[in-house]
Amino acid sequence: MRVIIIDDEERTRKSLRNILQISNSDTQVIAEADTVKSGIQAIKEHLPDLILLDINMPDGTGFDLLKQIDTISFKIIFVTAYEEYAVKAFEFSAVDYLLKPVDPAKLIEAIEKARHAVEQENPSLKLNALFANLDSTDSHTKKLVLKTAENIYIVNTSDILRCESDCGYTQFFLLDGKKILVSRNLKDYEEMLNGFGFYRIHQSHLINLKYIDHYSKLDGGAVVMKDKTNIPVARRKKEDFLKLLEMI
Repeated sequence: MRVIIIDDEERTRKSLRNILQISNSDTQVIAEADTVKSGIQAIKEHLPDLILLDINMPDGTGFDLLKQIDTISFKIIFVTAYEEYAVKAFEFSAVDYLLKPVDPAKLIEAIEKARHAVEQENPSLKLNALFANLDSTDSHTKKLVLKTAENIYIVNTSDILRCESDCGYTQFFLLDGKKILVSRNLKDYEEMLNGFGFYRIHQSHLINLKYIDHYSKLDGGAVVMKDKTNIPVARRKKEDFLKLLEMI
């Protein structure tokens, strides 16, 4: 795998280069750059399989660099000390990132993941979702990238009715009736959607609070969603959930 490192900190570039050399991960650092301008030149000249890309550079951002590339045919791993809101955008957009200082094991893991994905995914889809999430002024709606074995879906969080755990997978139920099964567990999405109007009322169920139709006190308590689905409320969640309903 042919790699370009783009970072304005010489110490970071050296660290990344050394980790890759020591790891014997069959990677070759073919160029380095320390600005947006030199990064674009390096990409055009060397046509990498992967770039390790910093966010903040003297003449712009890593996002500015990517927007100036006509066709993105390479994999991207962001290497950043960026603010939490941007990290959240990376997670929603299923974009790979590493936080500085870089953990060598996590870098090697990300490289191996990239190695298998270069030929299988269209990076532009996820980048478009990332740019939309970074530019969004609506704190309650983000674009969530959901990858299945066959497709990559970009879904507005406001269009998600509920999520259900399914043997280590997560089934998404959308407002239009579509179902999307993703090979990530429900806890990952619980953490990701925290603060966006979602609540895990049961070990197997994460719901969008704005699509609750009513709460039923029968059979120990259950939520009836707008699609008429009955979802049980876990006993240990009941008190907190009822308090939450009073605040909505």
